[in-house]
Amino acid sequence: MIGAENISVSLGTHAAVRDVSVAIGAGELVGFVGPNGAGKTSLLRALLRLVPVDKGSILLKGRDITDDPPHKHARDLAYFPQGQAVAWPLTARRLIALGRVPHRSTWENLSLEDRAIIDHALEITDTTQFADRPVTELSGGERSRVLLARALAVNAGVLLVDEPTASLDPYHQLTTMEALKNATVAGTAVGVVLHDLNLAGRYCDRLCLMHEGEIVADGAPGDVLSDENLARVYRIGVRRDDRGDVAVDRRLNDAS
Repeated sequence: MIGAENISVSLGTHAAVRDVSVAIGAGELVGFVGPNGAGKTSLLRALLRLVPVDKGSILLKGRDITDDPPHKHARDLAYFPQGQAVAWPLTARRLIALGRVPHRSTWENLSLEDRAIIDHALEITDTTQFADRPVTELSGGERSRVLLARALAVNAGVLLVDEPTASLDPYHQLTTMEALKNATVAGTAVGVVLHDLNLAGRYCDRLCLMHEGEIVADGAPGDVLSDENLARVYRIGVRRDDRGDVAVDRRLNDAS
């Protein structure tokens, strides 16, 4: 559905992404994991053409869109960035309705289909109770879930999500990951940046482990989250329970 072929991205003098090739297929949930500064967000923003690529190509449904303006594919690509701010006291329902803008004329009223999609987005993000409350009165975690609902309401073929569980309690971390998994059932290609390795391993079909701007492992979660990879990239030793979930056990020094 969407992919990159040998792309590199620079932020000033810093090489944020280095010669990366990756693809996210329809109906697939792909997690991007790695330490801070590994290039995960820069890669997602490059796929959306929010930052230019130094070289390489961005492909959507097999077509090169590298030089297309971002708005050209507003119906096909939805994005949930990290750290979104909301300045206007819109109700949650009205904010989520902005996700339907690419599908409507400027002054067109919401259709029955639009309203059904908005209601569904409210339901699967557990935000129905906030529908008529101004988002500026919600907590950070509540507001984050509403913003995810807006991205889901686009009903795009590709959904790219950056750290959607960062400000959430454990219950709503699971709710959020289940909402992303649910989106793949309809054929959406979902890419998500995560720092919680257990959520990544449990919900994602495939993981891409990034380090210093490169994808150093791409495959099944159990293979990517090996002790060797975690030691090399994160510089940590881990313990595993009977389910395979990891707990950080110790830091490893450079000589380990």
